[in-house]
Amino acid sequence: MGRFILISTREHDLAASDEVRGVLDASGLDADALRVIRLEREPLGSLDGLGLEDCPGIILGGSPFNASDHPSTKSATQLRCEADLSRLLDVLVAEDFPFLGACYGVGTLGTHQGGRVDTHFGEPVGTSRIRLTDQGRRDPLLAGLPEEFDAFVGHKEAVSELPESAVLLADSAACPVQMFRVKSNLYATQFHPELDPAGLAQRIMIYRDAGYFPPQDAQRLHDEAMAALVEWPALILRNFVRRYGAES
Repeated sequence: MGRFILISTREHDLAASDEVRGVLDASGLDADALRVIRLEREPLGSLDGLGLEDCPGIILGGSPFNASDHPSTKSATQLRCEADLSRLLDVLVAEDFPFLGACYGVGTLGTHQGGRVDTHFGEPVGTSRIRLTDQGRRDPLLAGLPEEFDAFVGHKEAVSELPESAVLLADSAACPVQMFRVKSNLYATQFHPELDPAGLAQRIMIYRDAGYFPPQDAQRLHDEAMAALVEWPALILRNFVRRYGAES
């Protein structure tokens, strides 16, 4: 079996390394079965160099970037990352290639497919009660999950209008698009399937000045994260690896 690819756009090294840990722990992959690309460090280059023919699937991690920000406010790094991801998604969507984007994946895949991504349905850092739709209950990536479960969230933007090409798989009371699928094999979640309590607590302290919450709330949110019981979302990553790893 070839290696899965995790694409990261996190400039903070500690956040990026813990994202790798979270993906490995949640998916059950060994470290040598995951290739990590730090896209914020260097351009993606030729897609031929990715070795997609031997790759079972691509995972896109979360990001401090917001797809819906006005282009004039985006850094050169963000604009380059977005251009690279759009170019990659051109190929992945055309080939119905296995893809799972977490949080930033909703904005990236949603924008690529013509959905509306804006700040109307942002959620504060913490837990959100996720509800599967009828389509979600039948989707193989959600096999074994209950119809409702808690997941970690924290995002400034969300999909407010689903792309015509997408199938809604999950929602929540505060955010109408928590997970969707394009074609048969491309998925995006607004919540974080890779996060455990320690991972969220660490990100809270790393991004305490990034505008997700008042900085003075960081310690309280950290403590609430550590006390949270969030266990089901990791199964999505395990299902992704089992489904596409077995097919490669």
